[in-house]
Amino acid sequence: MSTPFPTTLIPADEAARLRTLHLYQIAGTAPEKIFDDYVAWAAQLFNTPIGLISLVDENSVHFKALVGIEGVSVLPRGESMCSAAILPDAPIVTSDYKAESCALIKPDVAQAHGLNFYAGSALRMPDGARVGMMAVIGREYRTLSTDEEKVLTQLADLVSRTIELRFQYLHAHRPYDWEATQQELSATLDDNAALTRYLTTRNDGLNLDDDEVRDLVLRRLAGVANVLDRRLREAREVG
Repeated sequence: MSTPFPTTLIPADEAARLRTLHLYQIAGTAPEKIFDDYVAWAAQLFNTPIGLISLVDENSVHFKALVGIEGVSVLPRGESMCSAAILPDAPIVTSDYKAESCALIKPDVAQAHGLNFYAGSALRMPDGARVGMMAVIGREYRTLSTDEEKVLTQLADLVSRTIELRFQYLHAHRPYDWEATQQELSATLDDNAALTRYLTTRNDGLNLDDDEVRDLVLRRLAGVANVLDRRLREAREVG
């Protein structure tokens, strides 16, 4: 599936989008385990060597979490597919790194790592701003099925809500509650990763188009959502 991109990396709502991103004070911050856990599980679910959470700032793309490539924490905005991927008002972007797929991005970094596949879903904050991407990347070109798109979109939603929860706790000067929340979420994601490993071994691969496998994964996604719902309620009540 090809995605139509606009002619510029700067969306019409850029000023408002950047205000939202800066409000959450997360771009360019140090790694936090919970976000690392999200990308590791995403790469596992989609059988890709690379998973990432990016935040697209004015001139740069910051990687809050990245598995599968060492030593890359930030890229110029014009060299990261995430810069283009936040532009369409669509839940999923799939693309190879050829110029005809997206002329907005210089593919040098991706090509240097032998990358040929990108699929992502935007991180959308409560005001609708698309501040970054939850993405999986591979070295062999492929597409996503409708069921796979739904799973990736739900993962992006969970990450977006985790960013919101992080802001609620840190803005209220409650870092200990944020740490406790990370521990609870990480334990849940560890259990999910263990199930994914079991399903992958049992089935000689993970097929999200299989009804049984998809239902199990969706239930685990719902479990993470339940933790976030409860924690967000608690944070807002205290705040």
